[in-house]
Amino acid sequence: MNKKKQLAKNTLIIFFGRVCTQLISFFLLPLYTSYLATSEYGVVDLIQTYVTLLVPIITLELEMSIFRYLIDSRKSAANTKQLMSIDFYILGISLTVFSILYLIVTCFVTVPFRFLILVDIIVCVLSGNFLQVARGFGRTVDYSISCILTGLTTVVSNIILICFVHMQAEGMILSMALANFVCSAYLFFRLKLYRQIDFQLVDHSLIKEMYQYSIPLIPNGISWWIVNVSDRTIISFILGAGANGLYAISNKFPTIISSLTGVFNLSWSESAALHINSPDRDEFFSDIMNTVMKLFTSLGVGMLACMPFAFPILIDTKYQEAYLYIPFLVLGVVFNVAICLYSQVYLAKKLSKQVASTAVLGAIINIVINLLFVRKIGLYAAAISTTISYFVMMIYRHIDLKKYISIRLEKGFVWKTILIFGFTIALYYYNHLYLNILNLIVACFYAFFLNRTFLRETWKTIQAKLPILKKS
Repeated sequence: MNKKKQLAKNTLIIFFGRVCTQLISFFLLPLYTSYLATSEYGVVDLIQTYVTLLVPIITLELEMSIFRYLIDSRKSAANTKQLMSIDFYILGISLTVFSILYLIVTCFVTVPFRFLILVDIIVCVLSGNFLQVARGFGRTVDYSISCILTGLTTVVSNIILICFVHMQAEGMILSMALANFVCSAYLFFRLKLYRQIDFQLVDHSLIKEMYQYSIPLIPNGISWWIVNVSDRTIISFILGAGANGLYAISNKFPTIISSLTGVFNLSWSESAALHINSPDRDEFFSDIMNTVMKLFTSLGVGMLACMPFAFPILIDTKYQEAYLYIPFLVLGVVFNVAICLYSQVYLAKKLSKQVASTAVLGAIINIVINLLFVRKIGLYAAAISTTISYFVMMIYRHIDLKKYISIRLEKGFVWKTILIFGFTIALYYYNHLYLNILNLIVACFYAFFLNRTFLRETWKTIQAKLPILKKS
């Protein structure tokens, strides 16, 4: 199977699993906004934010190192078993040490839902690790099934705990923990990970080598956390939990694009690592970059065009203000698509330090803009700071990567993107019915025109797979 077809196959398999989870989360918004006050939703969102921060710190980004090394060890059962033994050895130590420190610290610092959050963090660490192991094994189908199970568990537990048990914020946190537990348990038994544990195989020199790869990713992960969610912390302290609840709802829509980026990035990271030294590397990487950026630019424009129709249906009126901040966040998340694509090129070449340094730059920009303007322009400061930090990171990485690989963007693509986003955002804020319809029509035509080559190739592939669609 050629490189593009393998990438497409892996992306499609992962897509069905991840999109299930993300869409379920998205369609739970009416439930959350109906049953939870803005302050309650803001508190839960902040807890999720800090769980996201803690997980890579606890593991020292071990899961990313395991994934990368398992790819190189797929043809050696002995090497695979050694890597998995190291994985469980480090997980056991890391989680034990963290749990003890957490319980000591929370004796002196008041943390809502103290024990529930600890359980949530532990199962998040396990599920995140096992998901990367599944990818390292090349078990993308099992990866997707575990994501589907996570999504279904989230729906069922949220409905029961929030609607019937009336646990509200606590119910949301417990639902997250249950979903991650189901994911971890499925992968542990499905991949037969219990057969891969032999602590006599633990090699401390290999552990050191793996950490040399993963530890530079920690500041990268923290920086991404800062870029993505530090604004929520600043909002909560300066403007209050209610404002953070509004901002969290604004982020839910761009998160759809981020989630789809994450889906593609999972398969792209594997392809980039496998083909980083191929003779046609520059051509392959440039082709993927142009195709993906066209698709996600169209998706961003389409989302903004649909928002005047979708937002009133999905979101309760008390969250109406959240509508104002979505365009900046959508634009930022499109920039983030390019950043993620570039990141995997760095990691494929094992240049994790460069990934960290560029992420730190974005984090600094994000914090500075937030602190300077959040009191003056409120939530607009958080949305704009995210957009600007992503834009600077994108430009920096595009220029820096030229030292290692030649990625060429299609001529005229940048100007087309600027024009279509300017047009779409202008009509978005005018928010008149007929102009909204015009906006949607233009977005559809633009998407078809920009992606016509990709759509034509995709149609030919479908015809080849399904002879019934061929012309007689």
